[in-house]
Amino acid sequence: MAHLTCQVNKRRRPKHDVKLLELLSVETMTQYLLNAFSLQMVDVPCTVHFSEVDSLPDGLTSAIGHQDTANVLGVPMNRVNVHLNSGDVAYVAQLQGGRLPEGSTTLPDGFRFKFVKVVVE
Repeated sequence: MAHLTCQVNKRRRPKHDVKLLELLSVETMTQYLLNAFSLQMVDVPCTVHFSEVDSLPDGLTSAIGHQDTANVLGVPMNRVNVHLNSGDVAYVAQLQGGRLPEGSTTLPDGFRFKFVKVVVE
């Protein structure tokens, strides 16, 4: 499992704010399905863990911003800005093999998805 530690902004929150955020994160944890991950999705400082997974859990909120990718995955296209808080989990469907032909509804030969679980602490 690889991890990335973000150390750009050293501003510290008061301890009571951190505890409140931790409690809120547990109750409101959202799990997203993404087609890409960006550092703009997290606040810094933070720690982000990446691990490859074989399958996706049920109940993910689609944030797939490309229609053809959404079609192939069988999820709704949902072009939104995603912000991941501490405790949030995202799964990235990373297309491998090239660019999907326009209008795709199935994976062409030689293409596959690699699924990566992203956990923000």
